[in-house]
Amino acid sequence: MTVWDDLVGQDRVREQLAAAAKDADALVTAVTDGEPVEQGSKMTHAWLFTGPPGSGRSTAARAFAAALQCTSPDRALGGEPGCGFCDGCHTSLIGTHADVQVIRTDLLSIGVKETRDLVRRAQLSPAVGRWQVIVMEDADRLTEGAGNVLLKAVEEPAPRTVWMLCAPSLEDVLPTIRSRCRHLTLGTPPVEAVADVLIRRDGVDPERAHSAARATQGHIGRARRLATDERARARRAAVLKVPLRVADVGGCLKAAQELIDTATDDAKQMADEVDVKETEDLKAALGGVAGGRMPRGTAGAMKELEDKQKRRRTRTQRDSLDLALTELTGFYRDVLALQLGSRIAIANVDVQDSLDRIAESSTAAQTLRRIEAVIACRQEMDRNVAPLLAVEAMTMSLRSG
Repeated sequence: MTVWDDLVGQDRVREQLAAAAKDADALVTAVTDGEPVEQGSKMTHAWLFTGPPGSGRSTAARAFAAALQCTSPDRALGGEPGCGFCDGCHTSLIGTHADVQVIRTDLLSIGVKETRDLVRRAQLSPAVGRWQVIVMEDADRLTEGAGNVLLKAVEEPAPRTVWMLCAPSLEDVLPTIRSRCRHLTLGTPPVEAVADVLIRRDGVDPERAHSAARATQGHIGRARRLATDERARARRAAVLKVPLRVADVGGCLKAAQELIDTATDDAKQMADEVDVKETEDLKAALGGVAGGRMPRGTAGAMKELEDKQKRRRTRTQRDSLDLALTELTGFYRDVLALQLGSRIAIANVDVQDSLDRIAESSTAAQTLRRIEAVIACRQEMDRNVAPLLAVEAMTMSLRSG
């Protein structure tokens, strides 16, 4: 299998990246051999991958990074870089290559300090590979100050450093940065393509794979989780019952509280898995003894870790809530399709009875207002409104229609 096999339903992007990787290989080979560099290369030093959630932005960036580090002997015979089997490809894909740095954040933003560390790394020459590659999966989370720090590195890159930024849209990145990047726009993968990769790579039962791909409308990550995680299926089932539970004020408030509780439980589960180990590792690194007092001067480092863990729990809760709101939007989208007699495929066929019931008891205008209420809730969350207040306001709006 090549490094491109996980890039689902993105044939045009795959062709562009494969051509750039081939030109990049020729550039490095020419420089190494002291030969003149040909003009008109499809390779450049900064790339911006955009597309809706689940389209595979980070997957495309990682595959491209692997292709740039490919050491397959077939390249000398005219083969394309990105074999998927050589040491360069393998270590890049699993995250252990010395010259491929993948940046993702569990926090709400990426700050100046972290970005400066990346910029310093970007000035180094490749240690073992052909390129120094930095993949930033959450470029939309850069603070304004961090974006300005990154701008200087993108403007004046080191000769063999490649930046790969991933964001939902061009507007999520500073204009000064995106103007210096080559843009690649990914679309939502077809449902059939997502189902196929779940069956082929994850061994999911075909019926469940198609159901998950259809329910998530081509979002690869959510489809995989829905197909393989029983808790995810139970949580989704609970969310899709909300439209039937907002018949009175009490039902609205109870449904809102349950959505918040579910998101809080998700954050707690992640904290239980990660926080304890992080804390113990830091204590050991600082010279602490199990069950004993910490050495002097370590309180600041422990406080910094606690603050980081708190911010991560906040983001996890928001991400869980945002997923629930996305699923509610999909539910009402299906209702609207039924009301308007649209021929588009229904995503939530497993709750067809609920869709029919809501469609028959309301109008298309009410459904549109309900969709707007869900979108407004997401916007309020972005403005740091208290989650419970925002969700309660939404459920009350769902009741009135």
